[in-house]
Amino acid sequence: MWLRILKWALGVIFVVVLGAAAWVAPKGKDVLRVATGSVSRSLCSAAFVSHVDPDRVYAEEQRPRLSVLDWAMRYTVDRDHHEVRAAVAGAFAARTVYREGLGCLVVHGADVPEAAGIEAPSFADAFAEQNAVVEPADPALRKALDGAFAEPDPKDPRNTKAFVVLHDGRLIAERYAPGYGPDTPIWAHSLSKSLTNALIGILVRENKLGVGEPARLAAWQEPSDPHRTVTVDQLLRMTSGLPFDDNDDPINHLTRMMFLERDMAGYAAKVPLDHPPGAAWGYSNTGYMVLSRLVRDAVGKSAADVERFARRELFEPLGMRTAQLDCDATGTPIGASNSYASARDWARFGQLYLDDGVVAGRRILPETWVAYSRTQTLDTGYGAGFWTNLVDHGSVPVWNAPWGMPQLPKDMFYARGALGQYIVIVPSERLVVVRMGMGYGGVESAIVQIIAALHAQANQ
Repeated sequence: MWLRILKWALGVIFVVVLGAAAWVAPKGKDVLRVATGSVSRSLCSAAFVSHVDPDRVYAEEQRPRLSVLDWAMRYTVDRDHHEVRAAVAGAFAARTVYREGLGCLVVHGADVPEAAGIEAPSFADAFAEQNAVVEPADPALRKALDGAFAEPDPKDPRNTKAFVVLHDGRLIAERYAPGYGPDTPIWAHSLSKSLTNALIGILVRENKLGVGEPARLAAWQEPSDPHRTVTVDQLLRMTSGLPFDDNDDPINHLTRMMFLERDMAGYAAKVPLDHPPGAAWGYSNTGYMVLSRLVRDAVGKSAADVERFARRELFEPLGMRTAQLDCDATGTPIGASNSYASARDWARFGQLYLDDGVVAGRRILPETWVAYSRTQTLDTGYGAGFWTNLVDHGSVPVWNAPWGMPQLPKDMFYARGALGQYIVIVPSERLVVVRMGMGYGGVESAIVQIIAALHAQANQ
């Protein structure tokens, strides 16, 4: 009991001090605005995109991050108006609205951009013949799924929500947490960067963008601007010179862009370079927002144009009927982090890359695009929108996270998002594995077991 009282008292002191500081220190105010923006945006996607319990999502996803701020955080889910509001001790309020077809938007001011022209997709489920959850008959595969959903450490929960396995393009195993299923769109976090890779690839195939060309961004056209020489390739590979922007500072370029700015790509374009373009690698959400602006400008000028392009050229050919992108107030897709799809649909996306950018005989991505995307960048474990398995030592700077998965084949490459979102592609095994959740752990060992089970089946 006394520990709870102490924690509450410390929380009171923390909020009072931080709240008081907010009136004299802009950064203190921004910290609280980021916190309420994060809560309202997350719970908006839970309630109106994924249609899962927002209270549970708050407990699993937001509360661990908020720490002592949790006691003062309050939120309301308004289902009639499709919006979520959050505040800390009644102040620093944030409002996020859901727009049909355009996802959730943290609103700055009273106006909400229109969502005209967006209709729900009508194309077929990619696995329509397998509407029921596919529970594997092989005991070894079932054991692998058991491991993926296991919770060996109550203090560090994995909270696995979905696990899907494709082999030779066939759905052979899947499992879901209560409240989730084959049609549940799940927030993909930075899997969105791999989706942006695909949209850029389609524009390259259509000769609307060139990988080696400077990014044609209006804000970067002054002759003296060092951004002017940054190429599309460098943005995809995170060697643009833009700084590593995903760190533990509560106010960094990522959090400011996502929760405090109306025009996210406009903000990203103003971020100074830390290095000359091409000289160093740095994980860059701002770079992927610049790429997202290039997508918007190449297909039209509105969010509706972006959504129709993504559905026509990517989602519909793959049968990704649950897929959706958030767009900011300027109509730019939030291609660094805000997309959704069911685990089955993310598996179909992974299969596109396993099949060299072709689906049902139709080329979606340019020839050699997949090889380009998985080619190592400098001496890192990153490619161009995907992580590789080519580096088995060291870890990602700042995060102290391993570059790859050393127990898996070297030809493996993968998309990765915060809180343990994975699309793992293993060409030598003709395998795609998708894991979605709200905590890390268990992915690599589960895939090792899956490969062993498939080899055992082949040898029978």
